[in-house]
Amino acid sequence: MGYADRFFLALALCLGFVPLWNPRRTTEAKARIQRQPFGKTPDQKVIDLYTLTNAHGVEARITNYGGILVSLKAPDRNGKLADVVLGFDDPEGYLKNNTPYFGAVIGRYGNRIAKGRFSLNGREYRLARNNGENHLHGGIKGFDKVVWGAREVKRGPALALNYVSKDGEEGYPGNLSVSVVYTLTDNNELKIEYSATADKATILNLTNHTYFNLAGEGSILNHEVMINADRFTPVDQGLIPTGELRSVKGTPMDFTQPAAIGARIEQQDEQLLLGKGYDHNFVLNGGDAPALAARVYEPVSGRVLEVYTTEPGVQFYTGNFLDGSIKGKGGQVYQRRYGFCLETQHFPDSPNKPDFPSTVLKPGEKYATTTIFKFSAK
Repeated sequence: MGYADRFFLALALCLGFVPLWNPRRTTEAKARIQRQPFGKTPDQKVIDLYTLTNAHGVEARITNYGGILVSLKAPDRNGKLADVVLGFDDPEGYLKNNTPYFGAVIGRYGNRIAKGRFSLNGREYRLARNNGENHLHGGIKGFDKVVWGAREVKRGPALALNYVSKDGEEGYPGNLSVSVVYTLTDNNELKIEYSATADKATILNLTNHTYFNLAGEGSILNHEVMINADRFTPVDQGLIPTGELRSVKGTPMDFTQPAAIGARIEQQDEQLLLGKGYDHNFVLNGGDAPALAARVYEPVSGRVLEVYTTEPGVQFYTGNFLDGSIKGKGGQVYQRRYGFCLETQHFPDSPNKPDFPSTVLKPGEKYATTTIFKFSAK
């Protein structure tokens, strides 16, 4: 508190006034962004960590390596903050190739492309087959494994990340200029805005692969989920959509009314067996954009997560392939179903499914999507 602040505060007290404005409280509650070193990549590129804090003390930490959301501290019904995303305390954890995309920006194409190939304007393009015979999450070195340019944005606190993906990178056509802006609002929303342009026709499907656990740790099977979708895209043995848009009614995929994740996850349903649990794209009902896609409630902490998006789909994944081999923050061992993902997206394998919404980006067009993760408690 400066001299002038102290003088006027003392004068007000002497005159019997109770000040409505407290300079110290205002300073402490001010939203801010801070940068700190977070290590280096094996080829000596500098990795930074940015901490965004809003006026309520909610905190999001993001690194320019992979655009990864490293942590997000949200309050429970008693105002107690806890980190509600899975990840690591240091960059080494993220630099390992066997990590399951914790918190990362995924591109060029989030989710799977059948047999690692697609045709565009009469030409076939071949991509890496890094998930069985299929292409997954952008390939061997997707957007989750590169260092992004970063700058602070005055509105916010907000962080803008940018990356130029060269023509032919991971087999994709066209030079692609990508921007991802993270904004932490005073409404306890983490807003992610994606934009991109290309100099040649290409395909693009960006998403974020954060694993959430609203309890902070442990099983997520008690989390109650609502997904605003009357249909989903059933998959084959390789988790590639068959092309059908199937009703969720009467199936374990029906989350039109809130249901615990664990309520039906062990049913002997063909689709659940294929994904070893939930690992499916839901066809969102839409509405005013960005529209409500999903709501998740954790009854012990009271935390609520709402997801809003301009995208037509969301991949609901329940951490089925976590197996206890990964030690995360504070030495936590991430067991099966210790985190869930709600990856807003266009549908998997859309380049090979002409009836699905198109993921083609042409020269002169601008790719622009928004997703909001909003936190509250009850």
